[in-house]
Amino acid sequence: MSFANRRDAGRRLAAALAGYRDKHPVVVALPRGGVIVAVEIASALAAALDLLVVRKIGVPFQPELAMGAIVDGSEPTIVRNESVIRQARIQDREFSAICQSEQAEIDRRRRLYLGGRSNIPLGGRVVIVVDDGIATGSTVKAALKAIRKQRPQELVLAVPVAPPETLEELGRDVDALVCLESPFVFYSVGHFYDDFRQVSDAEVIAALETADQNGPA
Repeated sequence: MSFANRRDAGRRLAAALAGYRDKHPVVVALPRGGVIVAVEIASALAAALDLLVVRKIGVPFQPELAMGAIVDGSEPTIVRNESVIRQARIQDREFSAICQSEQAEIDRRRRLYLGGRSNIPLGGRVVIVVDDGIATGSTVKAALKAIRKQRPQELVLAVPVAPPETLEELGRDVDALVCLESPFVFYSVGHFYDDFRQVSDAEVIAALETADQNGPA
């Protein structure tokens, strides 16, 4: 299965999540790409839409290799990948410095995307976490850990595509998992999209404004 673009993926996921419509869920998007997918789901389910900013903490000499992740919040959630930290010989001081840099980017994105709006309280709610796809799952795992602290009634992860081993690991952190495509041969998330161009800040802002206009009161 391939997806024309993120909106197409969102519409297909929305169909698979139709049973949640009567549960009045909150759809939580992971920017940037996850927002475009999540807008389609929130619209189809008549659900509130919020976002959670998560940043990967990359190894300095190999930024794509995640040694952890940091999640926005009044008390930011930090997840460490101890095996990668040990293998890369990263000292605590160096890890903390990168965390501070990523926290600054989180603060920038939150101000840009949400302005002065507060996040929706998730305690006691059905929460559907959405991204445009998962590879290793480090940032998603951190997001799920942060949301679980708020004690949602049910925590659901919904993604268009992810490898089986990642889904198996993340499945332990959620009450339900919806994934449309889980191939054993997995090259990258973008491989399953015809159009996987990078999402800009302006597109995220426009998508959130659309959701505000069309979403539930």
